Amino acid sequence: MAVVPLRLHETPPADLRGGVVTVGNFDGVHRGHAALLTAARELADPVVAITFDPHPLVLLAPDRYQPPLTTASERARLLLEVGADHVAILQTTPELLSLSPESFFDAIVRRGFRATAMAEGFNFRFGKDRAGSNNTLRTLCAAAGIDFREVPAFALDGRPVSSSRVRDALVAGDVATATDLLNRPYRVAGVVGTGARRGRTIGFPTANLDRVETLLPANGVYAVSVVTPGGVFPGAANVGPNLTFGEHARKVEAHLLDFAGDLYGQPLGVDFVARLRDTVKFAGVDDLVEQMHKDVAETRRILNK
Repeated sequence: MAVVPLRLHETPPADLRGGVVTVGNFDGVHRGHAALLTAARELADPVVAITFDPHPLVLLAPDRYQPPLTTASERARLLLEVGADHVAILQTTPELLSLSPESFFDAIVRRGFRATAMAEGFNFRFGKDRAGSNNTLRTLCAAAGIDFREVPAFALDGRPVSSSRVRDALVAGDVATATDLLNRPYRVAGVVGTGARRGRTIGFPTANLDRVETLLPANGVYAVSVVTPGGVFPGAANVGPNLTFGEHARKVEAHLLDFAGDLYGQPLGVDFVARLRDTVKFAGVDDLVEQMHKDVAETRRILNK
C-alpha cells in the first residue's frame, strides 16, 4: 500500500497504474465512500483512490470553505483501511482546476494512471466548473476502452450518506449519528499544548488540543476515547469555552481516565462516542468539580457497554 503525493503532470509510480481509479474529495471517508471502493474492487486491481489537497474551494471560493472532516493524511489512511490499495493525493492548483472534463480525463485517468476501469458515485462531477458528469465519464471511458461503473447512493435511514450529512450531525452535536454514517467515531486530532493548568489543582488534569485543522462538534461535554502515542484511554472532553473561569475561546480539553503522565507536545486523537451535556457556567469551582465527577461516572458507564 502506498500514499503518493502528485503534481498534475507528474507520472504516477508503476504500482499505481493499470488498475481501477476512483476520483473524489472523499471528505470524512464515510460508509458511502467505503461502498464505492468495494464496487471498485470488483472491476480491477489495484484500486487507486485519487483525492485532492487542498480542497478545491480553498482556491475557488475561500469564503465558502469550511474546516474539513479529515486532513489529507487522515483521509488517505482511512481510504486504505476501507479498501483502496493506493491513494494518490493530487496537488490542487489553478491549472488543475482549469482543465475541462475531457482534458482532466485524458491527462489523469487515461495517460497518467492508464486506468483500465473507473468507479464513481452517483452524483460525481469533475472538470472546470464541475461541468463533467457520469454521463460525460461514461462516454469518455467507452471511447478509451475503459470499464465504467456508477455506484448508487449508500442509504441509511432512507437517506444517502454524504459528507454534508456527517457535517450537519456534528454541528448539531449528534456524534452518535455521525458514528453511524462514518462506521466509526468521529476523530479530532492535534497536538497537546499548554493550557491554564487549572485542571491539576481541582483533580481533573486535561490535555488541551492545539493545531486542530478539522471541524469541531458542537459545544458540549462528550464521552470520548483518547488515542495517545502510548495507547488508547477513556476520557471526558469539553468542546467550547470554559465559561466558569470567564474564558470565551473555543477549544478542546480532554480529561483522560486511568492515565498518569505528561502529554505536552505529543500528538493526540479524540474519538467522540457520546454527548453528555451542554457546556454551562457553574456558580463556582465546587459545583464544577461535582459535575465533572458525574461526567466521569457517565463516561465509564457508556464506554464500558
